[in-house]
Formats: sequence, structure tokens, C-alpha cells
Amino acid sequence: MKYLGSEFLQEKLHMSQHPGINPPPFRSTISGIDKNIIFLKDSFCYPRGGGQQGDTGMISKINIETELLETLPGESIVHPVISTDGFNVGDEVLCTINQQRRNKNTSMHTVQHIVSAIANDMFSAETVGNQISEEYTRIDLLFPDRDKFNSDDLVQAVNDIINSDKNVRIHNWERERILQHEQMRHTKFMDRIPSSVTELRVVEIVDVDLCPCGGTHVDNTSKLDEMIITNVKSKGRVFLYPCIRFIFKLFGVINSIFMIKLC
Repeated sequence: MKYLGSEFLQEKLHMSQHPGINPPPFRSTISGIDKNIIFLKDSFCYPRGGGQQGDTGMISKINIETELLETLPGESIVHPVISTDGFNVGDEVLCTINQQRRNKNTSMHTVQHIVSAIANDMFSAETVGNQISEEYTRIDLLFPDRDKFNSDDLVQAVNDIINSDKNVRIHNWERERILQHEQMRHTKFMDRIPSSVTELRVVEIVDVDLCPCGGTHVDNTSKLDEMIITNVKSKGRVFLYPCIRFIFKLFGVINSIFMIKLC
């Protein structure tokens, strides 16, 4: 399965036909083996990219299984495993994605979109980087005026969105439509994407956010937990703009931590 080589893109097979939460096991055929790496003809595993961790899990066939380490991007999606002993090119295998890890990363990623959108709308802050994981997420935001930032207002606005049952929609749009859309965010990163890629994946949180993204997401904000900020720390000035770092946590089953650096 080809990976399109950008942190905002993945194959349509993964993008459109597989749920971000509780992904079911899927069957595929081994198309290649290189030491402790397995390549599959088709894969629903999320490869590390866009600030999000890659999937882990298990790859198995009759009487044999091996642990799948973090899935990585490449010309084809890279499935590192503990051992390839007993596996051969052409074998049909069952791939089971670690649902707990995927679910946490998926929830983290959708909340990151909401936080970034609200920070932009309320404080004109621009997201310039992020790192999503099961335990915490770092978001880098550039602020034109840090003194206007109010963490309580941000938390309240984000949780209002989480509790408002906003649908999350996935689109496959042509490059020009994305660049010309007045409400599209984060288009400046599109120059990293080869011009040969004419169609990109767009994630829409209805009435909240619209941006190119290849990550996994929930299909409705009602599936997210509320957040609180647990720590705020000034980080000085970066790129001539004020910088703050704060940590926030998601309540409920996920119970993970966000570490957000506001620059």
C-alpha cells in the first residue's frame, strides 16, 4: 500500500474506509519482507505522521504471530515487527491494531484540532507544530499578543464544542479547492506536498475547523472527554512572538495529558 509521503496525507483506503476509534482487525497479504519489516499489499495501520504516533498491534497467521511495533511512513507503509520468522511473501495475515493506543491518539488529535481552531479564533494564535501521543500532546502556537490569552476562556470554549455534538467529516478535495477555500486553515504547509498529488484529505469539524489532515479522528465530538488545563508556564519569545507552555488533561476513559506550547 502506498503512502503519499506527506504528514497531511494517507491512502484513500485508510482515510475513508476505516474508523478512527476501535479499528477492527483486517486481513491483507504480505507483499515484501526486509529483515524485521513487513510490507502489506493493503494496510489500515496509521503510519507516524502529522504529529501523531503510528499504530502498534499484532500481525498473525495460523499458529504464528508477531508484535507490530510503531508503524512508519515510507514509499509503502512500514510495519516493523519483533520477528519475521515463519512469515513469507504471499502469506495472508491478520493485522490487529492496538485499539487503546489508537483510541487515545484519535481523541487527542481531534481535540488538538479544536484547541488550535479556538486559539486562532479567540486570540489570533497560529499553530506551527504539534506532537500527539497517548500520554500528552504538545502544540506550538504563535501569539501576536500573549497578554490577551486567557486559559479559562480557552478551556470553556473547547469544552463547549466537545459537548455540542459536532460532526467530524472527512473529504477528499482537489488541491486548488483547498487553497481557494476561505475557511481553510493551515494551507501554508501544503508546499511540502508534491505537486503530483492533486487530491488531498480534509478534516472538517462542522462549524469549528476545516484543514488538510491525514490523521485519525472521531466522527462526532460527543465521543470526546472534556479537558482542563493543569499547568501554564511562560517560555519567553520565539519568532518575535510571545511563547507559553501549558498542560491540559482529558477526563474520562482516555484520561491523557496535553502539553501545549503557546509561542
